[in-house]
Amino acid sequence: MAAVAGLRAYGVKGPCWLLRGAWTLRAAAFCSGGLAANGRPESEPRLTSARQRDGIRNIVLSNPKKRNALSLEMLKSLQNDILHEAESKDLKVIIISAEGPVFSSGHDLKELTEEQGCDYHAEVFRICSEVMMLIRNHPVPIIAMVNGLATAAGCQLVASCDIAVASDKSSFATPGVNVGLFCSTPGVALGRAVPRKVALEMLLTGEPISAQKALLHGLLSKVVPEEQLEEETMRIARKIASFSRPVVSLGKTTFYKQLPQDLSTAYYLTSQAMVDNLALWDAQEGIKAFIQKRKPTWAP
Repeated sequence: MAAVAGLRAYGVKGPCWLLRGAWTLRAAAFCSGGLAANGRPESEPRLTSARQRDGIRNIVLSNPKKRNALSLEMLKSLQNDILHEAESKDLKVIIISAEGPVFSSGHDLKELTEEQGCDYHAEVFRICSEVMMLIRNHPVPIIAMVNGLATAAGCQLVASCDIAVASDKSSFATPGVNVGLFCSTPGVALGRAVPRKVALEMLLTGEPISAQKALLHGLLSKVVPEEQLEEETMRIARKIASFSRPVVSLGKTTFYKQLPQDLSTAYYLTSQAMVDNLALWDAQEGIKAFIQKRKPTWAP
């Protein structure tokens, strides 16, 4: 599998579930209405929905009555939609959005009571962690489109995406401390997206921050008026989708690979990536097109 081989080539030691071929586990279930998650009949309401057009897959969290809580079932449905045909050349970008005024309120606390037991709790956090790592290791860019409140694991989901665009009415919080459950796993993504002291203030106080503050601290890529949110997100997605998928995939993988390295190692890795990039057909086509003053025609 090209995408997984590419991750291995750059030394990404993802979890075994990722490298075993998880990209193609659910290909048969994807249809115009999304995936049939967890073996449920297509007639039953799904917790997420997915549509794909012109290389852009739109995944929508579709349980507004429960504030799009990331229940175990919701997480598995989201995982299915992200994984479906991840290696397909027709997929260029993924957008994750939500129905209703809450992007996601985080984990469903009713699933975290003692009645459910430790094994169930462990599965919830295992699947959640897999989804967040899947976003990072996915071969195409994943964009969060946020219009409303994103808290706890919902904030974690936003922080995990490659790009995040939000309306000016949105806000973000990690309020677990208020109910005696510190947002430790959301802190992983949050602490890698914003400065440490900002992350710790959010985690230790549980207080929300505005979209503008989230933009200032690096949690968001862009903040726009609510009426412009979809237009601006789609503009970014279409721009990315217009480029060579192999080049974008290599670039995303390399970017994350070099981030934790020291300066010398980072330049070594990225220099090799540039050489590998030049060996791609699309790179040579792009260079020739630039010299010949024409638009490039990427490989199908």
